[in-house]
Amino acid sequence: LIAMASFFGSSKGSDRIVISFAAGGRPTKKVGSELLEVFSNTEPVTGTVAINVEPGKKLEHQGVKVELLGQIEMFYDRGNYYEFTSVVRELAAAGALTSSQEFPFDFSGVDKQYESYSGLNVRLRYFIRVTITRNYKRDVKEQDFVVQVVQPPPTSLTAIKMEVGIEECLHIEFEYDKQKYHMKDIIIGKVYFLLVRIKIKHMELNIIRREQAGSGSGGQQYNESETLTKFELMDGAPVRGECIPIRLFMSSLDLTPTYKSINNKFSVKYYLNLVLVDQEDRRYFKQQEVTLWRKDIG
Repeated sequence: LIAMASFFGSSKGSDRIVISFAAGGRPTKKVGSELLEVFSNTEPVTGTVAINVEPGKKLEHQGVKVELLGQIEMFYDRGNYYEFTSVVRELAAAGALTSSQEFPFDFSGVDKQYESYSGLNVRLRYFIRVTITRNYKRDVKEQDFVVQVVQPPPTSLTAIKMEVGIEECLHIEFEYDKQKYHMKDIIIGKVYFLLVRIKIKHMELNIIRREQAGSGSGGQQYNESETLTKFELMDGAPVRGECIPIRLFMSSLDLTPTYKSINNKFSVKYYLNLVLVDQEDRRYFKQQEVTLWRKDIG
């Protein structure tokens, strides 16, 4: 479904609507400038809608509805939203409100299969939208929330071992303890120098996030990479036979799970990038894809 963005109603009209989620002691997450409540994908989304009416006045309307929506927005295609979830509940039939009133809403059992995401070229968002239909306009208020999907632990945790080098100049062997990490995990490994005939002055490990947005089937496709951290492993020249340990804590990094072809619109992959720099500032690197998964909500 492609839903065109629409702009209607006044800020004054939307100000009369207040959307509140039911208390649940759930965590919050900062997205842009907003602090949003976090729901698991299996958790019912419930709360209240308050409609404020000024004393002595009445609000005539043709109906009040509340929707739970899930949308994917491509930043290069602004104005078009791809809806993957849309559920509507009627709060009030046509009539008039003579005083302020609260309406409960309950979206139990609604499919929230994808995790929220805000990236460089794409955003996946969930939100509650309340619409008061009136004679010549609509009062609309939206409230975003975050969905996170806890995943089962991987069944196999195979270590990564690779040998790389430049013939007659450099030969190294590196190892990471596994290929699949949860987002608060510790990357443990080692780099073993088998042959060193280049004057290496520095070595670091980078975590790279690569976002692929677009269909790729004749349409626009955007690939963007960002380096999330640069972790220094060694400062100075290694010697043959030297073994450098790797121990990188990921809990402080702003990570997401790996996303694979979400609604055929975007994917997000993570790579460990081992970088060596020689005294002439030439860079030698080897990338290895790893899978990130969510162990818990938060």
